[in-house]
Amino acid sequence: MKVIIIGAGIMGTTFATLAKELAPELDITILERLDGPGAGNSWVFNNAGTGHEANCELNYTPVDEEVISVEKALKIHAQFNIAKQFWAYLVRQGAIKDPKTFINQTRHCTIVSEPSIEELKLRFNEMSAHHFFEQMRFSEDFDEIQSWIPFLMEGRPRHEKMAATVIETGTDVNFGKLTGHLATYAESLGVSIEYGTHVKRVHRSPAGSWLIEAEKNGEATRHKADSLFVGAGGGAFPLLKKSHLPFSRRFTGFPVGGRFLKAAITPEQAAQYRAKTYGKAKVGAPPMSVPHLDLRVSDGQHYLLFGPFASFKPVLEKGRGFFDYLRAMRLHDIPGLLNVTLEHFPLVKYLVSETFTGEKSMLRQLDEFAPGMSSKFNWKVMDAGQRVQIIRDGDLQMGTEILVSDDKTYGTLLGASPGASVSPEVMLRAVEQMLPSLFSKEHAQERLKEMFPEHDIETLSHNADRYREVRDAANSTLGIKKSME
Repeated sequence: MKVIIIGAGIMGTTFATLAKELAPELDITILERLDGPGAGNSWVFNNAGTGHEANCELNYTPVDEEVISVEKALKIHAQFNIAKQFWAYLVRQGAIKDPKTFINQTRHCTIVSEPSIEELKLRFNEMSAHHFFEQMRFSEDFDEIQSWIPFLMEGRPRHEKMAATVIETGTDVNFGKLTGHLATYAESLGVSIEYGTHVKRVHRSPAGSWLIEAEKNGEATRHKADSLFVGAGGGAFPLLKKSHLPFSRRFTGFPVGGRFLKAAITPEQAAQYRAKTYGKAKVGAPPMSVPHLDLRVSDGQHYLLFGPFASFKPVLEKGRGFFDYLRAMRLHDIPGLLNVTLEHFPLVKYLVSETFTGEKSMLRQLDEFAPGMSSKFNWKVMDAGQRVQIIRDGDLQMGTEILVSDDKTYGTLLGASPGASVSPEVMLRAVEQMLPSLFSKEHAQERLKEMFPEHDIETLSHNADRYREVRDAANSTLGIKKSME
């Protein structure tokens, strides 16, 4: 069977590796527009690098009249622990020699001011009662919070009431480096990757196979596939439209850009602040605009990132233009876009206003979050990756969604956060839906157990002993300790 994957980011390389491990006989090719793996949204500074476990993100635990919902947080936490099992497998296989090249332990903290202290306490009480978050700690003590996240407290007056939670086993993940490891390993398994190949159109042949029309080095190329998976970020939307699949009319893309403040710091400063600290988003801000101050690690160098500062950029992917977005539109997409504009007008207004936020305003917001930080380091403004949220049937969706055709020959992933953090679990489900026959073979079942000792979300959620067993094993392999001390 010939399988083609569009996009050599974290999703495409994960899909290819999983499929090839389960069925070595598959003929798999990845087509990538850029010149290397993980150079789009997976690249280290195109995302926040948070290993999303729902440890610190308030938007994963919404509150409605003092009733907090933790279902989404539980699912994301389970998905990330499934991801860690797969990454630990790659380390055991020798595909990744040193896990510190892509994953480093950081505290995951949440901090709020006086108006939100009771909400954070409610969140802590609900979450820490579950074994996923039993290691979470809560404090309103200034000195204790300062010991966790000194950069956020050292310039703050002691009389200011604050509250924070911390989990010591959080992570910073360099998804660009991880994607590079995956691409190299996939090639060693026999996967072919063609870089610099811009896919223009996909459509069915009369015989039922998929025809992929692309351009490489200015020349037109064509590929044929029995099974096609599109993991091209925002570029998945126009390809879905051109596929002429019945459900393609239900989906439209809503692009959201972002920027960060970035500062290089010394190893000594990194040792002082080993955390990702999330606050509370402004009213009307999208979920991806929750302010956070993050330690980042890239090729041994340490950085601090603050942001993100959202923006409205009508482009599908970083490096592509406005006219690409226009060409991806269809007349039937216009009502959905208009509906979102009207129904979510405060969000649209917020995105447009944020687009024109200058460096001085960004630094001022940094000082509001962490007093005195703007003058402590040499901050530079940088563009982050481009996200394209889903508009489904005229409604704006926050999250990710796998779409698979009725005949299981076409699959794609739409949406954004938590994205890369849950890529192994999401791609495993995509492979299950598109290539279900693979899982009936004895070899596939044996290899599946090696890659994922426990990939059932319900088991992880309800069997505390089993969860702790697989979590601790994966953490040990990845170098994640129970305490940062």
